[in-house]
Amino acid sequence: MRWSILSLVVLTVVSILVGFVWLPSVHPDFTAKGLWDGICRAAGVPTTWMSAGDIKTGPATTQVVLTPAMARPGAADSVGRGASLAIAQCTMCHGARGVSAADAPNLAGQYAEVIAKQLLDYKVGHRQSTAMRALSMALSDANIRDLAAYYASLARPKNTPVTDMSKVPALVKVGDPMRNIAPCASCHGGMEQKLGAPWLEGMPKVYLVAQLAAFASGERRNDSHAQMRNMARALTPKEIEDLSEFYARVVAAE
Repeated sequence: MRWSILSLVVLTVVSILVGFVWLPSVHPDFTAKGLWDGICRAAGVPTTWMSAGDIKTGPATTQVVLTPAMARPGAADSVGRGASLAIAQCTMCHGARGVSAADAPNLAGQYAEVIAKQLLDYKVGHRQSTAMRALSMALSDANIRDLAAYYASLARPKNTPVTDMSKVPALVKVGDPMRNIAPCASCHGGMEQKLGAPWLEGMPKVYLVAQLAAFASGERRNDSHAQMRNMARALTPKEIEDLSEFYARVVAAE
């Protein structure tokens, strides 16, 4: 009996040392600050929690309620009206067919609810842009639905196919659980598409870098429940660059 108890005690001590000391210590960003930090690290708790002094996140600043109806394909007459509006107001920055040559976001093939949400956020000032605020304020809700239907109907930019999965950034495929970063593909396509999450493939790299940096700093705050801010603030500049490079890959038009 004594040997059984002794063996159990030794096994418990070894398990604690492996789980709460050795395994956390092999992570390159680990700094030993005591047993409690070791336990938290092994459990996957972030190294530091966000504080008001670290980042200007503020509350979620969108009032748009996303519904499945917003994602449905638009009727032909809605697409036609949207095309007329786009030609009159949007082509200078977003291209004649929704593909930008000016590092503005590509709108061709973008999900309808994404376009509608962003225009509504611009309209009330929850997403900042002098040009987009001026344009969106003149749009009625029906205009916004028509524009969303039109751009959603267009063909997306053609991406370079991914043939070697080892070249896909780990953050796209699996995220980083130790930093509470979900896989990009879990919301933005690849594994799953979340209502309101934009299609990123083929977006201009300059635009993607700028938006991730804006989410990370808290300059952009129109993400529901700070979801993107929580992801982006944990990214390094190199990771932002790599993710943007991956999503921006496009085959030149033939």
